[in-house]
Amino acid sequence: MQFSSLNEWLGWLETCHPQEIDLGLERIRVVARALQLLNPTARVVTVGGTNGKGSCVAATAALLQSTGLRVGVYTSPHLLHYCERICVNGVKATEAEVCEAFEKIYLACGSVSLTYFEFGTLAALEIFRSRQVDVMVLEVGLGGRLDAVNIIDPDVAVITSIDLDHQDWLGNDRESIGQEKAGIMRSHRPVICADPMPPKTVVATAQHVSAQWHGVNETFGFSAEQACWDWWGLNPAGQRIELRGLPLPALPLPSLAAALQVINLLGLDPGKIGCGKLLAHLELPGRFQQLHYQNHHFILDVAHNPAATQYLARRLQAQNFSGRIIGIVAMMADKDRSNSLGNLTHLINAWYLADLSWLPRAATPDQLAQDLQQLTVPVVGRGTVAECIEQALAVAQAEDRIVIFGSFYTVAAALAVMQPSETEQGSQQ
Repeated sequence: MQFSSLNEWLGWLETCHPQEIDLGLERIRVVARALQLLNPTARVVTVGGTNGKGSCVAATAALLQSTGLRVGVYTSPHLLHYCERICVNGVKATEAEVCEAFEKIYLACGSVSLTYFEFGTLAALEIFRSRQVDVMVLEVGLGGRLDAVNIIDPDVAVITSIDLDHQDWLGNDRESIGQEKAGIMRSHRPVICADPMPPKTVVATAQHVSAQWHGVNETFGFSAEQACWDWWGLNPAGQRIELRGLPLPALPLPSLAAALQVINLLGLDPGKIGCGKLLAHLELPGRFQQLHYQNHHFILDVAHNPAATQYLARRLQAQNFSGRIIGIVAMMADKDRSNSLGNLTHLINAWYLADLSWLPRAATPDQLAQDLQQLTVPVVGRGTVAECIEQALAVAQAEDRIVIFGSFYTVAAALAVMQPSETEQGSQQ
């Protein structure tokens, strides 16, 4: 089989496996072994967690790259272009590279069927090998124990936070979800946990597999004031390293603190990197991303579960501006919509419901309207994301904020309106 373009490959990948999600490592491990990808020469950092993974990955990669290392980063989902998922030193892989990797994977599969995500994971590993990266930073897609990236043994594992999300796959409580996320730990290797109150299953798993536990407020930690923050961590020799008076960043502090501990445990001295300025200027699309479009202030955030919208609410309150907040939302039907929306009802003054009806998993505007009705919140308008943006702009005053949130799909649709230079390619599953 040969396809001449990435679009053709992605179209085929969306239908080549009977299930969109098929957790388990047996099938992908067979193909990875055939491709000789299971034992990379690069060092590996695997990042799991409910929220904050992307920020931790971005910070870890930026810190490593600043020391002169060649860093491969694998993340998901993408926003506008599939190649966002596979980057080396901050530059996206080319479509030709991804197509070549897909071809190798297809030829190695034989009778084994892989999912869209599994193909993408192997493609990232293949490209990182061919580019001879020094470090790979891999973001877990779903859970941890049975996620495709877990075929690779990490030198350092990170768990950013544990909250309720993907309950259909991971369990209905933090203990069950923690058990799945703890599956990325390895015996006698460091695991960093940025959740200040980790489930008992996470700590128990670390003890069971004899992982080297590094919990926040135990072997590393941070504190923040109005204009700056401090960090400390124990290095591999047990010595305490401190960074004081760092400028406050845009990305969440727990994720950045964990990233600093990653490089600390990899034997690099955070104090010699100039990480304060680096982290302060670090931004990530869709994570409280602030844009000006048609003379109005927009905030884009992929918050799609209660913990994430609670954090979004805190960030909005901290902005302390005088205008109204106009909200545009679209969410997946399988999310905890009521509690997610409820965290923002006291802040958002006007609600617009975006229609993602082309996506089977998406909640309809009618469903979202019912959720808000139960929260006694009136709806002002609805339509596609582009139409909701147009409606919001028609009523927004100069001092208002327009907040677009709810999922990667929602933010991607907004970016396609505001930054149309990138062409969307492939599913964002």
